[in-house]
Amino acid sequence: MLYPEVFGTLEKLRWNMAKDVPWDSFDPTLLTDEQAATIKMNAITEWSALPATEMFLRDNRHDSDFSAFMSVWFYEEQKHALVLMEYLRRFRPDMAPTEEELHQVRFEFDPAPPLDTLMLHFCGEMRLTQWYRRAAQWHTEPVIKHIYGLLSGDEARHGGVYFRYMQQAIERQGDEARAAFAKVGVLMTSSGRSSKPLHPTNLHVSAAFFPNDTVQSRMPDPDWLEHWLDNQIQFDPSWEAKVVNTILIKLSNLFGQSFESIKDLNRYRKQVASAVPTAAF
Repeated sequence: MLYPEVFGTLEKLRWNMAKDVPWDSFDPTLLTDEQAATIKMNAITEWSALPATEMFLRDNRHDSDFSAFMSVWFYEEQKHALVLMEYLRRFRPDMAPTEEELHQVRFEFDPAPPLDTLMLHFCGEMRLTQWYRRAAQWHTEPVIKHIYGLLSGDEARHGGVYFRYMQQAIERQGDEARAAFAKVGVLMTSSGRSSKPLHPTNLHVSAAFFPNDTVQSRMPDPDWLEHWLDNQIQFDPSWEAKVVNTILIKLSNLFGQSFESIKDLNRYRKQVASAVPTAAF
């Protein structure tokens, strides 16, 4: 089981919202209305860890080890929402999300293959790590810059834990796991073919709620994410390349291959998919 070790490791690295955030360093002259609005949207997006955790627990009833890790992931992700909300409560209470706005992003996701979902969220953590790094650079107010640095570090660590569970899945399920991870990896690195950011909160997850079945579609401003990325934090191709390269390097290590490009990964996907004829590709 990975959970006991993972718990101990993350426990040692966990930051404290009261002690590790320099609240007294706040400078009101360096926070704009535009910036405060993006903090609100990120807080609501982080709140969607709630339905994601419900999904993980439902679809991983067979895996108590991974389900136990969800207790740590859920706690830390909800703390992300909370620290952003606390920032607004202290300094821009008029911008704080309402309970109803938070509740709007809690809805039931359709069941999905656990291996696919695991890989999807690994990629999501890798992407969010870089999004928050860029957000920390874009912001000018020192307290929120520090907060985004803390969040970025958490997302990187979460991605590392997901990666360990991916390694475990390959040990236990072999080519079935390799095929699932390669398939989703191709999807999540193909940003050039997509008209929207490739992140779990911006993918359709419920036929019953379609087309309002992405987390972002249920936000107060459904278009905020693209605007935040393109026009505010300016997550340009050089930053996107960091995400893609990280995923390719991690998958190279995971599969014992060398992926220099998405084409290399897609070639491997086709190869390993042929060994799992019952999988849908």
